[in-house]
Amino acid sequence: MIDIKLIRDNPEVVSRAMEKRGEGRASIDEIIGLDNTFRQLLQEAEALRARRNEVSKQISQMKEKPPGLIAVMRQVGDRINQIESEANQVTAQLTEKLLLLPNLPAADVPAGKDSQDNIEVRSWGKPQEFTFTPLPHWELGEKLGIIDFQRGVKLSGTRFYVLCGQGAQLQRALINFMLDLHVNAHGYTEIFPPFMVKKESLVGSGNLPKFADNLYHDAEEDYWFVPTAEVPLTNLHRDEIITPGVLPIYYVAHTSCFRREKMAAGKDTRGIKRGHQFEKVEMYKFVEPETSNSELDKLTHDAEDICQKLGLPYHVIQLCSGDMGFAAAKTFDIEIWSAGCREWLEVSSCSNCGDFQARRANIRYRPDSESKPRLVHTLNGSGLALPRVMISIMENYQQADGSILVPEALHPYMNARVIK
Repeated sequence: MIDIKLIRDNPEVVSRAMEKRGEGRASIDEIIGLDNTFRQLLQEAEALRARRNEVSKQISQMKEKPPGLIAVMRQVGDRINQIESEANQVTAQLTEKLLLLPNLPAADVPAGKDSQDNIEVRSWGKPQEFTFTPLPHWELGEKLGIIDFQRGVKLSGTRFYVLCGQGAQLQRALINFMLDLHVNAHGYTEIFPPFMVKKESLVGSGNLPKFADNLYHDAEEDYWFVPTAEVPLTNLHRDEIITPGVLPIYYVAHTSCFRREKMAAGKDTRGIKRGHQFEKVEMYKFVEPETSNSELDKLTHDAEDICQKLGLPYHVIQLCSGDMGFAAAKTFDIEIWSAGCREWLEVSSCSNCGDFQARRANIRYRPDSESKPRLVHTLNGSGLALPRVMISIMENYQQADGSILVPEALHPYMNARVIK
């Protein structure tokens, strides 16, 4: 959430930032109008309370209580109650508008409309040249019996699949490899959170109310299935003040993720690239504001380390202002190469959210014991998303006989060296 004081004091700055993100000015004007109305009501209520207190003091000193003056004071009290009711309604409208406003892009984020305006920052590795025509993963998976699309549809419908045998083992090996690397080499603390959360958690992370249509919801119990582990990790410290000396905090978690993917049939939906349920390892950081930019660089390199150790060619893309996620102030995407699909697949978005989520979730810290609480900065990034990593491994490590070599980094996690 953007600080209302920033909007109040610098409306033009915020409006230009929203325009940079492709948002219109109308929402800012509405917020300023509601804020002005709220402050006017507040001033009127304060003036009436002061008058009531003064008159009440005078009445208490009178031997005879003037009925007319008492009646006027009752009217003043009624008006105060009315103002408080109106102020509560305006506050609710103002909060709703603020919750729908995306984060401000950082000053060094390139301006742009969509993915065509993103900038490649660096790359690693080169796509392999094959002596045969590499197959896409959906053909490899069916031929090897490690992905069953038909039974996935039979069980749950379109955009679901079943991993079988060495396919399931490959995913489990990847999850364990990623968690171990982040914990042992990168300094993260592993968390295993619930896969269902309360509404407040999704508001805190920035998913609600903006993206309600993309989430799965148990209306009877009011539980929401997590679209990413970012949601519960954000809220681990909701409504807390983190004590001095504790930051930075690094968390990593593996969860299933649930999203209502709304897609038309076509190339982009083949295989396991997009689904309603998928596995992901998520990195998350709570840091002091002064360090958040350098922490974003570290976070991105931690995600890259996974790609390098798996031998998967990738490039890092800085997202332009119009292509960033709702809560992000600055984002780097990592895209890995898939030889069968012949395309770059995003496996991680590493974002600095500044104090945007912390303000929504009321997460603060004390720099020292004498300091007032300040909002933390939060960062998140996939480390990594499993389906597309599996796609890249299957397609890049496939052999002429149809088998798939298991990357060396996964040998300690998987008995087989070849999937065949």
